[in-house]
Amino acid sequence: MIKEVEITIPTSYADIPLRRWLDLQKEVDNYKDNEEAIGAITIQYLCGLDPKYLQALPADAYKTIRDELNSFIGNVELPLKKFITIAGVEYGIEPNLSKMSYGAYADISKYDVITMDTNWAKIMNILYRPVTKKAGDMYSIQRYEGNHQWEKWLDVGMDTHFGSLFFFLDLQINLFSSILNSLKVEDLHPNIKQILARNGAPMQQLLNLQKMTSYDLIK
Repeated sequence: MIKEVEITIPTSYADIPLRRWLDLQKEVDNYKDNEEAIGAITIQYLCGLDPKYLQALPADAYKTIRDELNSFIGNVELPLKKFITIAGVEYGIEPNLSKMSYGAYADISKYDVITMDTNWAKIMNILYRPVTKKAGDMYSIQRYEGNHQWEKWLDVGMDTHFGSLFFFLDLQINLFSSILNSLKVEDLHPNIKQILARNGAPMQQLLNLQKMTSYDLIK
């Protein structure tokens, strides 16, 4: 008996919710040294394809899907979105990070690493809050009152999530570069290598994220 199966292929990161990406990431971690398995798993999760149908895909169909995903996977030039609407509510990113409330800062700081993991939706829920006033480029957002109802971010597209993550990655890299450039050699701590290695660990984990967006996963 022949069964017709419809496959929905995402054409951009906007078509992939965070929930699905996290499921993929968790599964990929189990097959780190098996590129063929990673390629199949990537197609399975991003296209929502049942494994039993994946195995039966003709070679040309498999290549078509792979090429479609390759058209956007690996793109790290995703811009930061200041605003996003979820269920009819407009959310804006913290307009002035240097004046973030202590509560918001403390809740973000409790996470050892800021990266695309199970805590990312909670971080987004702290950074983005409902817009209360807007005039041109100026806007205000709701006062931070605790990190509640963060699950809504699991259904937001990865274009928004990656845009925010890469923004903070670039910010951190620029900060480190500025600090090093402003220091004279004689001002450097004798254990500078160990200090940078320790403090640079979170940044390295962010850099490792780019491997997840590489075509190597589905070639």
